[in-house]
Amino acid sequence: MPKANPRHPKFPIPGGPELRAKGWRQEALLRLLENVLSVGEDPDNLVVYAALGKAARNWAAHEGIVKALTEMEEDQTLLIQSGKPIGLVRTHAKAPLVIMANCNIVGQWAKAEVFYELQRKGLICWGGLTAGAWQYIGSQGVIQGTYEIFMRIAERRFGGDLRGRFVLTAGLGGMGGAQPLAGRMAGAAILCVDIDPERARKRQQIGYLQEIAPDLDTALEMIGAAVKEKRALSVGLVGNAAEVYPEIARRGIVPDIVTDQTSAHDLVYGYVPKGMNLDQVKGLRDDGQGQLMAASRASIVEHVTAMLEFQKKGSEVFDNGNLIRTQAREGGVANAFDIPIFTEAYLRPLFARAIGPFRWMALSGEESDIARIDDLLLEMFPDNKIITNWIRLAREHVPFEGLPARIAWLGHGERTALARRVNALVADGTLKGPVAFSRDHLDAGAMAHPNIMTERMKDGSDAIADWPLIDAMMLCSSMADLVVVHSGGGGYAGYMTSCGVTVIADGTDNADERLDHALTNDTALGVMRYADAGYEEALDEVAKKDVPYIRLG
Repeated sequence: MPKANPRHPKFPIPGGPELRAKGWRQEALLRLLENVLSVGEDPDNLVVYAALGKAARNWAAHEGIVKALTEMEEDQTLLIQSGKPIGLVRTHAKAPLVIMANCNIVGQWAKAEVFYELQRKGLICWGGLTAGAWQYIGSQGVIQGTYEIFMRIAERRFGGDLRGRFVLTAGLGGMGGAQPLAGRMAGAAILCVDIDPERARKRQQIGYLQEIAPDLDTALEMIGAAVKEKRALSVGLVGNAAEVYPEIARRGIVPDIVTDQTSAHDLVYGYVPKGMNLDQVKGLRDDGQGQLMAASRASIVEHVTAMLEFQKKGSEVFDNGNLIRTQAREGGVANAFDIPIFTEAYLRPLFARAIGPFRWMALSGEESDIARIDDLLLEMFPDNKIITNWIRLAREHVPFEGLPARIAWLGHGERTALARRVNALVADGTLKGPVAFSRDHLDAGAMAHPNIMTERMKDGSDAIADWPLIDAMMLCSSMADLVVVHSGGGGYAGYMTSCGVTVIADGTDNADERLDHALTNDTALGVMRYADAGYEEALDEVAKKDVPYIRLG
């Protein structure tokens, strides 16, 4: 039976042994759709995160998807175009159950204003990365990546330890909401600014944020005391980052680490300009888009100028993937890209080995299934310090949202090995239900985004989008259950293309075959992508793990 959801009572958390579909594969995808709404920011409007990332185009489309999933046979494939079910075609039992393409606009037309017009006409929706592919697991999906960034910075600049260090950031939405908990887990004193008091309250209610300060003076006093005592602390402040960052800089305070995860990618539905409240912004979204975009960009100029000032004074400053540097440069900040992107600055050696954010969801709804898989990870990878450290921290600090789920950074071969072991535990009844395996779209072979994932590639291949397209076609050939190709919407329009995948471990031999082929080939392509760009780590992985990369010359 579904469980009550105190946060969104109309959107219960799925679970239980009863099936409404004709098999567990179909039921699994239905539950994942229900889950992203149960943990979403604005499920009444089908928005999961990032202001516009939607689970389906509209409610009629949602109901059509649900109907198809409950009625379809295992030898059929549901086709979804920008969140709308288009057809249910006869394929075969080893084909994907769902193939979707969200928000892919022809190059010369892939601009924010074109997207907004198509959205207004009801012809398109943005699936975010994991929202429209039904793979979002709440803020936990971002926590480990954020934590790993902080720890890489700690190793590089602060002797491996962030105790006694001040982190300044902004944004407490579906992505940014991971920051206060990740910072505290890393040992830092972290101040998180957000314009929306409801977002701050929500993060505090679910345990991601410890304190909410009434004003900047109090917030800085709390942070200062924690820094002095080398005590981990997360503090939220309701305010506009475009005002708060410059004010902190004006006072001569220099944080140790500065970043931002506001919805700066979207100047209409995401970022809130200084001097405006939320109601004023909402009132301009239909008839005042030009005014709103100009005001948002002007605020981002001040926001990023302050970040650059912190950088000049010695702060470790980085872009966390929200396009804020791009918006600032278009607003006239010529040196905005002096701020590095997090992927190139801290995580590229991991991605070059196809080590990235892998995730799994207990479709039973039982937390005990995740606990057993946690144990399995510690058994299987005792020498992997990233994994063992993370699992212990996550068990202690990370609450579940929606379906019990976990995320961990696993690479080529590791993902497949874990998933097949889990499938065996489903088969013998150790786990109380099947498990869905997925990953972030920000993965080694799965994304082309020249201002985030593929910025400054060694061979200059930043903007080549062949890789995620090959990934999607390969995953269809590799029997994955769900395969999706997404491109950017809103302010991200024209900036990215990515591929997502979900494979269901239902305890069957067929599932074992799907997991083996899809997960192995997915990470192999990631290694190939970086090997092809000339990364030594990837070439080492090719040699050590017999990755079938064709090296010319």
